[in-house]
Amino acid sequence: MEEQCAEAYSGRIIFMAGVMRRSENYHQTVRASSVGYVVQSMINTFAPLLFVTFQTQYKISLSQVSALIAVNFGAQIVVDFFASAFADRFGYRKCVFLAHILAAVGISGLAYLPELFQNPFSGLILAVVIYGAGGGLTEVLLTPIVEACPIERKDKAASMLHSFYCWGSVIVILVSTAFFQLAGIENWKLLAVLWALLPLVNAVFFLFVPMYELVSKEERTPVRALAGSGLFWLLLLFMFCAGSCEMAIAQWASDFAEEGLHVSKAVGDLLGPCLFAAMKGAERTWYGKQGNDAKLWQFMLACTIVCGGCYVVIGLSGSAVVALAACAIAGFSNGVMWPGSFTFASKIMPKGGTALFGFLALAGDLGCGAGPAITGAVSVRFGDDLQTGFLFGTIFSLLMLFGLIFLKLSKKTRTVV
Repeated sequence: MEEQCAEAYSGRIIFMAGVMRRSENYHQTVRASSVGYVVQSMINTFAPLLFVTFQTQYKISLSQVSALIAVNFGAQIVVDFFASAFADRFGYRKCVFLAHILAAVGISGLAYLPELFQNPFSGLILAVVIYGAGGGLTEVLLTPIVEACPIERKDKAASMLHSFYCWGSVIVILVSTAFFQLAGIENWKLLAVLWALLPLVNAVFFLFVPMYELVSKEERTPVRALAGSGLFWLLLLFMFCAGSCEMAIAQWASDFAEEGLHVSKAVGDLLGPCLFAAMKGAERTWYGKQGNDAKLWQFMLACTIVCGGCYVVIGLSGSAVVALAACAIAGFSNGVMWPGSFTFASKIMPKGGTALFGFLALAGDLGCGAGPAITGAVSVRFGDDLQTGFLFGTIFSLLMLFGLIFLKLSKKTRTVV
């Protein structure tokens, strides 16, 4: 009898030790997800660095460049719509692995797919669709994967996680710029293949890190119940505006810097998207360290007003230097919008599950596609004047501002915000 009790006690110890080790290993899950956001930033940042090169090498127009942006986020939007169902059916691990493989194939495809078509633009479109699909899966999965980890301060973790997107953008721009300077822009295809190694390595990493369940199937809020909530649609509006405000500058800043200052591509990339991403990353890192001590609603409201003001300055300023400075400040003010919207969602609808995050990502990617596409379309309409396009983009900040005011006035969310 004593031996049986001893064996049972020993078994409990072994079981608890295994649980503790698994719990401690969630740090590896967070690290893999952080690298996943670097991959996501590469998906959205690398190709824009080559827009001028694409126009010259493949003889494509500014409107076709706008189409590449729209197709990228269009692919992400389509995948966003189905990603939550895939994740619930096949599991996070298989889906996030597939997402990274698609990213690798698509980014490397920029190098060789245009050569396989009579019209190189068709090859570019195919490459963008492939890595856009990977980006859509990644965007939906990474946040709930981290949210499911046993972390106490989820808002802090969310902001720090999303800061890796920004620092990833900085890394991609700096490394790419250095490569172009040392090896020559004509060797950009080699760099595309080298960048594809990052998602391949992280895909393998994701095969071994522990995965946790965000919300049990029995406790999840049904999609129909989510859609019936006005606050759900308000959160989607936040994500749409956040994506629009962010990507309108991120996708066009390099062209804007090159044309406005008449500088080289390297200087344009550093003064445009790199500085924008660095300022956005600095803000998210700062807020990530503040965590629950920062008042999110007030901070988002102030940042939204500043962001709108920056768009006005960019659109009306007669000085390219002043306009680029406004781009950088817009990066800082825009940084809180995306992770802040996720934090509001997790607080307002804590049982939304993967479906909630999937729809948020869908709305965000709609904004990511609409913002730069509308900016480009308005610019083309006014004689390729990017300043006019940026001025029109002020509308997204205004929508975010009105939405935040409505959220504060809502009786259901007063205790949350």
